[in-house]
Amino acid sequence: MTGKQPPDQPPGEFELINKFFAPLAAANEGALGLRDDAALIGVRPGYRLVATVDTLVAGVHFQEQDPAGLIARKLLRVNLSDLAAMAAEPVCYLLAISLPNRPDAAWIGDFAAGLAADQAEFGIILAGGDTTATPGPLSLSLTALGQVPEGGEIRRSGAAPGQDIYVSGTIGDAALAVHGIEARGGELAADFAARYRLPQPRVALGPRLRGLASSLVDVSDGLVADLGHICQASGVAADLEVARLPVSDAARAALAREPQLREIVLTGGDDYELLFTADTAHAGALADLARETGVPLSRIGHTHDRTGEGAPLVTVKDEAGEIIGLKSEGYHHF
Repeated sequence: MTGKQPPDQPPGEFELINKFFAPLAAANEGALGLRDDAALIGVRPGYRLVATVDTLVAGVHFQEQDPAGLIARKLLRVNLSDLAAMAAEPVCYLLAISLPNRPDAAWIGDFAAGLAADQAEFGIILAGGDTTATPGPLSLSLTALGQVPEGGEIRRSGAAPGQDIYVSGTIGDAALAVHGIEARGGELAADFAARYRLPQPRVALGPRLRGLASSLVDVSDGLVADLGHICQASGVAADLEVARLPVSDAARAALAREPQLREIVLTGGDDYELLFTADTAHAGALADLARETGVPLSRIGHTHDRTGEGAPLVTVKDEAGEIIGLKSEGYHHF
């Protein structure tokens, strides 16, 4: 016996780790070469560690035929968006993969290459994780760790009545992609596919909002739902003005053809833009920040006192100021 695996033998767990994932952690001294069951993680003096975790499941959060590298990058990016929504800077991440059937070395190689590309782009590095087999669909879980100065985090609970509501970038493309999946038998709408498959986390913008934003969240469950999360945590209510909603040229064209898609744009989610409140006095500084970062920041409404127990957290108004009724506020996991 030579000790080598037969050609048709799938790679073992440690072979996968050593070949594909250890290189991703090579520059991280605390990862210990991925040879131990835990990692050593430190942050700068005067900073706090910020932790977030997301799970993506095949057939739910991505299509099984999607390229492995894109799946990996989306997994990392949705977590980076959560760090940005706490005004935190990325440090490292932990990865857990549950692979169905036999591990496919080529697929895992592409997956690791996707992670490597985004590690370089966003300044984050692998610290450890776990690999396992499952009889169910491919399941991926990633825990991202960031750091923020003591007292510098921006929470959902800081909004006050009389503040402006802002959102970065544009809203609705990812939701329209999902609508394309459902309406067209599993095919992504070409105009919106890239936004759904590869979100753009606002990693550089989030920390720059310290001292400007009073509350902050990323848009994952839907614009109305996530604004509702801020209102619930802060004890305020909000008016959202549809006329101010920033949408891409492709979304604007789709809405012109099918006005009923407006509700999907408002409630669909998966945009991973930053949604925040700020005092009106900061309008000039926010305009400067948008120019400096190249990320548009649009004022889309304002907060006010909550009027009563049964009053809506978020009221959506059309161009004439009339209230728009919505069938659903956004995505719910259960």
